[in-house]
Amino acid sequence: MPPPESSPPRPPPPALDRAAVARQFARAAARFDAAAQPLHEVRDELLSRLGFFALDPGVVLDLGAGTGLATRALRRRFPRALVLGLDLSPAMLGQAARRARWPRRFARLAGDGCALPLRAGSCDLVFANLSLPWCVILDLALAEVRRVLAPRGLFLFNSLGPATLREMRACWADADEWPHVNDFVDVHDLGSALARAGFTEPVLDVEQYSRSFDTFASLCAALRALGARNAHAMRRRAPTGRGRLAAAQAAYERLRGAGGLPATFEVVSGAAFAGEPRTGH
Repeated sequence: MPPPESSPPRPPPPALDRAAVARQFARAAARFDAAAQPLHEVRDELLSRLGFFALDPGVVLDLGAGTGLATRALRRRFPRALVLGLDLSPAMLGQAARRARWPRRFARLAGDGCALPLRAGSCDLVFANLSLPWCVILDLALAEVRRVLAPRGLFLFNSLGPATLREMRACWADADEWPHVNDFVDVHDLGSALARAGFTEPVLDVEQYSRSFDTFASLCAALRALGARNAHAMRRRAPTGRGRLAAAQAAYERLRGAGGLPATFEVVSGAAFAGEPRTGH
């Protein structure tokens, strides 16, 4: 008898609560642009990397477009291309539409990075500025990016590494056993995930940024304004008690330096090409 066929591997469990991510960005949409000013350096640095490649794309996807600032920059850089701005949050895309009328060959799409509403091989460039950390299952999101890219299409992206908010993670660990900071993938695991998805020639690098805040409350407020609240799938769903909050604040205060309370952000940037489509046997 022939051996029984093995069942396809199950996808990993969600790292994030998708509904929580959608709610958080919807709430943050109206004030997102003002709150995101400190992140413009990261976005502009990723846009500058387009200059390393000889590109003349017909279709460009801005994955996780938010309020459309990077989408507009992509449209200016590639005036002959159809530029698509896709985001999980219709509220974010609504803010982009209110800023000014979107020009021709420039479309907004509400969609999930783990189930892109696009045909296979329909994009020549996928640009993802800090959107991968908010994809519920990273492997599914990368597989979808690979699916919609034409062979030799370019994926240019950045993400957040595990040192991001390490101070907050450690201080909450003093208060209780629940996760209060999302899990972020390190550069080596991200490289492995790209290979699993069928990307070739990946190049990745890491840079750390540090910001200071006057108080624990001001740090939490800044994260809320960005939509970057705790959406961990295993987070505690009940309200945080005063005792736990006070313990986390006290632990963070012990880290206070001359500039205030430090917060680390680790940015993993990379580029990879779509390999040839995989065929079944």
